[in-house]
Amino acid sequence: MKKISISWSGGKDSMLALDRIVRSEKYSIHHLHTVIDADLKRVGLHGVPEHLIERQAESLGIPLHKLYLRKDDSHDTYNQLISDYIQGLKSEGVELIMYGDIFLEYLKAFRDTKLASAEMHGVYPIWKEPSEELLAEFLEKGYKTRICAADKKHFDKSQVGQTIDDQWIRSAPEGIDICGENGEFHSFVYDGPIFKNPVAHQVGEIVEKSYEFKVKNDDGSLTDQKSTFYFADLS
Repeated sequence: MKKISISWSGGKDSMLALDRIVRSEKYSIHHLHTVIDADLKRVGLHGVPEHLIERQAESLGIPLHKLYLRKDDSHDTYNQLISDYIQGLKSEGVELIMYGDIFLEYLKAFRDTKLASAEMHGVYPIWKEPSEELLAEFLEKGYKTRICAADKKHFDKSQVGQTIDDQWIRSAPEGIDICGENGEFHSFVYDGPIFKNPVAHQVGEIVEKSYEFKVKNDDGSLTDQKSTFYFADLS
């Protein structure tokens, strides 16, 4: 079986994709890998603490490789980090990386370009499947995931920190992708059939944080934008 590394955010989409990889029995899982904020010790926009990602990996029985990136590092630094990591995988005989992407073409193109430079390939177990069906499958299999971050434009503060269930789905804002593929929300999976045991954690206060960033327009100019998210303080 070919060796595969699992791109791991700790959320439901990477979990469902991993579930399919495990059940297929076609791959030798080498490890999970996660990008961690080197200053905050949390997973990017998810805000999940490093130690909870470690607990997930331990319960899954899969080694975890952590990639550290500082908050102020440039996009070029991120690109170099990923390129170096992929080259390192290649030297270890890993030929494939799994991603839990659903429909973002630009993101898949970015990943495939990086992989091609090392003559490696991406595996996308849930690519182009309807989000509603994916979430239904995730819940039917018995997985449990908690909303750890959500965009204030779409969500009320009271909806953050909750576990996704039928009631949560019915109350979800209109117009969002129900899997949050456009970045509307992020989740933390804490139980399910391929975990050895539930991932122990607590939900603290819900905090609000704003981010200012620049978006490149089609003509090459930059536009300042601001985004505000609610985060569940998980511990």
